[in-house]
Amino acid sequence: VDRGMLPNRLSDAGEVPEYNSVDAALWYVEAIRASHQATGDDALLTQLFPVLEEIMRWHRTGTRYGIAVDPADGLLRSGEPGVQLTWMDAKIGDWVVTPRTGKAVEINALWYNALCAMGSFARRLHRPAGEWEGMAAQAHTGFARFWNERTGYCSDVLDGPDGDDDALRPNQIFAVSLPDSPLTPRQRQKVVEACARHLLTSFGLRSLAPGYLRYQGRYIGGPRERDAVYHQGPAWAWLLGPFVLAHFRVQGDPAAALAFLEPMAHHLADYGVGSIAEIFDGESPFTPRGCIAQAWSVAEILRAWMEIAGGDGPTASSDRKTSPRAPRRAPARGRRKARA
Repeated sequence: VDRGMLPNRLSDAGEVPEYNSVDAALWYVEAIRASHQATGDDALLTQLFPVLEEIMRWHRTGTRYGIAVDPADGLLRSGEPGVQLTWMDAKIGDWVVTPRTGKAVEINALWYNALCAMGSFARRLHRPAGEWEGMAAQAHTGFARFWNERTGYCSDVLDGPDGDDDALRPNQIFAVSLPDSPLTPRQRQKVVEACARHLLTSFGLRSLAPGYLRYQGRYIGGPRERDAVYHQGPAWAWLLGPFVLAHFRVQGDPAAALAFLEPMAHHLADYGVGSIAEIFDGESPFTPRGCIAQAWSVAEILRAWMEIAGGDGPTASSDRKTSPRAPRRAPARGRRKARA
């Protein structure tokens, strides 16, 4: 940890680590929360708590690349010219294709979730929790700014160089899938519905909804052409995991949520055999592209399955109980199903 940040990339040649990631440290806080929930290891939590405090305080006061809390609304802002900071990190020369400078929706969902976790950690360890709970309350109030009543979903970025960006992207799904959501129950349902209607395919969520001028559903061409459309329409497999968790949190139906994973059983037999690709075209026939065996694609699909079907999963907003069933194994020569 350096200035409250985790490296985005460690060089094999021993060069200085790269820290151009605004979400890595916030995901680290969530990883510690999930680990402690699973193990109850207070000794490890005690050891790591000072590191987590350092991370959160650097983010509050300010660290690299313009990352800091806006005291006016408690939201986390980030970005400076020429630097890609979110997971939508395609860069061609000096051109950051999807800069997302300002207050990005998933970053602030992670920020609120991390603040709630810190309050819980502090209480668990008999430490003062008021600092974190107060910041969480302000961030919760500030997050209401993301909600766009006209569109029925969240804006992707607030307070950017050109104002707010209300493009329909999948990043808002984390405001529903994470353990602590800053949205109302009605808003959570609307977010899941919007993502299901406009972004969901059989193999992931589109990185941008069709209909926008920037939308490009096919990942083809040379390196420059591919990087230019990387996050402008192709469906990312890793996002299917958060979508499934969000669907379950809203609907409370494990069987219905896990059914979204069934097409992946077919994919296991037809590309990088036994694994899951990085991305898929955003349009039928949803051709797999990119890395043939992507770690975070595999990890998020497995995590969603285990959290819902494994018996120690997320809390749903419904009391309905349905026994989950495993995805059916694909036949040796099965045709992929496609959901538009």
